[in-house]
Amino acid sequence: MSKAKKTTQLKEKSYSPLGARGLIIDIGNTRTKVALYKGARLLKKVIWEKCDLKTVKEFVKGRKIENAALSSTANVSKAVENFLQKKYFYIRLSHKTHLPITNRYKTPATLGRDRLAGAVAAFDIFPKENTLVIDAGTCITYDFIDAKGNYLGGGISPGIRMRFKAMDEFTANLPLVKQKTSKKFIGNDTESSLRVGGQMGTVMEIRGFINAYETTFGKINIILTGGDSKALAKHFENHIFVNNNLVLRGLNKILNYNVQLLE
Repeated sequence: MSKAKKTTQLKEKSYSPLGARGLIIDIGNTRTKVALYKGARLLKKVIWEKCDLKTVKEFVKGRKIENAALSSTANVSKAVENFLQKKYFYIRLSHKTHLPITNRYKTPATLGRDRLAGAVAAFDIFPKENTLVIDAGTCITYDFIDAKGNYLGGGISPGIRMRFKAMDEFTANLPLVKQKTSKKFIGNDTESSLRVGGQMGTVMEIRGFINAYETTFGKINIILTGGDSKALAKHFENHIFVNNNLVLRGLNKILNYNVQLLE
């Protein structure tokens, strides 16, 4: 493992000759991320608490948009989908969507759309290289794509807040604690012990997975994304790339790829 104490913010760069403007909507467990791209360039990014027809119409009003892509871990309003289908070339990411990578997951219909989009973005950022994507949000997901563009799968574990909540809900006397910036691994009271277990336990888990992948595949790139990515990146000695627009970038890549298939 590299000893360089360094993380790098990945910048958006061109990967498609298309100049069309694309609307990207990623509906997650707690919020919706929306982006406007021109070809490969990110023009605008916003976050919504909900995704309904009124909000979508207000956002697209007056904007020159040709194509749209949507990914969701929750139910999607039929009114929103009908609007997008009638107005633009539209795709909703599923296991049947054409991809610029090969999906080797044995149950593709059950694979999280955000995981798939992240893998597409990772291979676009590091083509012909092994890359591990770690998405630290509500859950922590590990997704590996090899140098040949094969998505092999990964793992899912509880996120930091989920760990804190579980210890509170499933025990009689343990309190619910909040995250705090700390690198200590010995708690000297109950609250700090819970925080060490929840936060540093997550760090140790991620280190263990990185070591396992490096032992198996040799040199790999590591991309850290998700709501807890910046806080977690401070704990790692190895070179990690941080990109919190990874899923949006992957969805845009998939959208452009499907547009090109029509030409």
